[in-house]
Amino acid sequence: MLPGVRKLAAVERTPQANVKLGAALAFVAGAANAGGFLAVGQYTSHMTGIVSSMADNLALGQLTMALAGLAALGSFLAGAMTTAVLVNWGRRTRLRSQYALPLLLEAALLLVFGLLGAAMSMKIALLLPATVLVLCFVMGLQNAVITKISRAEIRTTHVTGLVTDLGIELGKLVYVNRFRDDTRVVADRRRLRLHALLIGMFFVGGLVGALGFKHVGYAMTIGLAAILVPISLRPFLDDLRIRYRAWRRR
Repeated sequence: MLPGVRKLAAVERTPQANVKLGAALAFVAGAANAGGFLAVGQYTSHMTGIVSSMADNLALGQLTMALAGLAALGSFLAGAMTTAVLVNWGRRTRLRSQYALPLLLEAALLLVFGLLGAAMSMKIALLLPATVLVLCFVMGLQNAVITKISRAEIRTTHVTGLVTDLGIELGKLVYVNRFRDDTRVVADRRRLRLHALLIGMFFVGGLVGALGFKHVGYAMTIGLAAILVPISLRPFLDDLRIRYRAWRRR
């Protein structure tokens, strides 16, 4: 395992590690989101659209559709809550894998999504709601991981916010300062590069995911899980080794 990769989910954080992890997770989110659209016909990271559709469906008297949207929203929320529980529990018990645990869970759930999607392709339509909920849970789980790690500086599924922040920094960049004083408007070029990178990785992930799901089907989820496992496995194995040694000393 490459040293740089195994440090991405470590407890000891650096800004560079946060950016690399954010880029990797943005790629996975984009690919999973594209796969979700092909599987269930909707983008499962787009909570703004889901909440809007709930309101529309209620206004149109389509209660079943509104409840489906509520379930998707609740699943995304549950994913974020699960990350908070795992990270805080890991912190209290001094685990090295406090950030790795949600990522390992995400990898496992992506494989579950692949199995559900393959079953749906065999006309098992009853699995459609479960697939939507799994994907929404994964998106909430992942977005909360990088949000906690980076202290809310990086998000990987909320592209609307990323584009907004990018636009703010671009506005500062093109602003013409007439006076050289304390009121000068200066763009944060580091944030500008960061947001551009995350948007680009989400887009590339979506493109790769769409092509992958089109040509290899739900086996694409194995590739996505293969990105997350090397990142998160080393801290998890370190914790197992530490606890095994403590058990042997008893």
